[in-house]
Amino acid sequence: MQNLWDNSRANMCRDDLDLRVYSSNLLGKSDELVLHGGGNTSVKIDVEGRAILYVKGSGWDLVSIEREGFSPVKMSALIRMAKLTHLSDSEMVAGQKIAMIDEIAPNPSVEAILHALIPFKVVDHTHADAIVTISNSINGKEHIEKIFPNFLIIPYVMPGFILAQTIYTLTESVDFDWESCEGIILHNHGIFTFDNDAKKSYDKMIEAVVRAENFLEMEARVIFDKSEPTMDLDIDVLGELISEAKGYEVVMRVNQTPLALTYVSQKNLSTFATRGVLTPEHIIRTKREPLVLENSNIKRALEKYKNSYLKYFDHFEKDEIMLNPAPNYAVVKDFGIVLFGKSSKEVDVLNDVIEHTMMAVLRADKLGGFVSIGLEDSFDMEYWELEQAKLNKG
Repeated sequence: MQNLWDNSRANMCRDDLDLRVYSSNLLGKSDELVLHGGGNTSVKIDVEGRAILYVKGSGWDLVSIEREGFSPVKMSALIRMAKLTHLSDSEMVAGQKIAMIDEIAPNPSVEAILHALIPFKVVDHTHADAIVTISNSINGKEHIEKIFPNFLIIPYVMPGFILAQTIYTLTESVDFDWESCEGIILHNHGIFTFDNDAKKSYDKMIEAVVRAENFLEMEARVIFDKSEPTMDLDIDVLGELISEAKGYEVVMRVNQTPLALTYVSQKNLSTFATRGVLTPEHIIRTKREPLVLENSNIKRALEKYKNSYLKYFDHFEKDEIMLNPAPNYAVVKDFGIVLFGKSSKEVDVLNDVIEHTMMAVLRADKLGGFVSIGLEDSFDMEYWELEQAKLNKG
């Protein structure tokens, strides 16, 4: 992970928000930190005597975010919300919207309350591959604690208000010292760094990720041992069946990179490839599991997949409306990965997410095994109204 900070460029920034835009763009330039809308950043600024949190607005990518992409929210309102014992998603969104000082700004990030709680001017949050790969391994808890002894480490909880409330509870004690805390790591989710200086917060993020990358280089190096597919697939039949199941003609893309071919050559593929997502927000693009094809009977495999999804939905649903039960991508034994979408752009985004997931799974298996969030947590994320809104806006 390369540190991209350029002092001459940073010195051209005319104010704190300009600098926040610059450092956010730097974070967004690395796919190993954030992908397609992932992560969020903020800066606290005094505006006419009021403390205002300028936090990444929903629907913006860090790599391209501009000044207008940050939502200005009153700190006092966010801190009040953090102290509540219960806050529904709709109440949180409404409360944050009311607390904005610019009514035409985008809706604040779902992590706005947590950004407000962290008592530093600048806060950076990414879903760094290296961090999540380690935490998504069987012994991830032990590895993370050893690599990051001065970080606050949080077991997986639902993002948004629940996560903010959890961290508020853990840090409100007088015994907790924010000054000695180097950052926060959220298992199966990502990492936060912070400082009163934008460069220092950015440097802390890069340094932490490099630390994790060095660990993986020593303990979980992956060798791509496949360069050519050894099996055939009737791609036309697959496309016809998926289009019928989706209710529209899908755009398909085949990934047969050495990474993909190594991934699909693994033993017990139906178990290997269905262990869940790399980070929770990926599930709105990928579903929890792909269609796995280990033989030529595509129709039977697809029916089995849809039936399994129906059982998953029926088991966890409360009053949600079921999404289309057809898969968003297929893992085909010794052939490659096949991705399905409504457009080329959607397929490209999905391919990026799957490529990062494949690498993480292969590496986590070198550490003893890949472990994602559980079925119930997966369902809660897949049907979380705030994530669904993000997908619809995208």
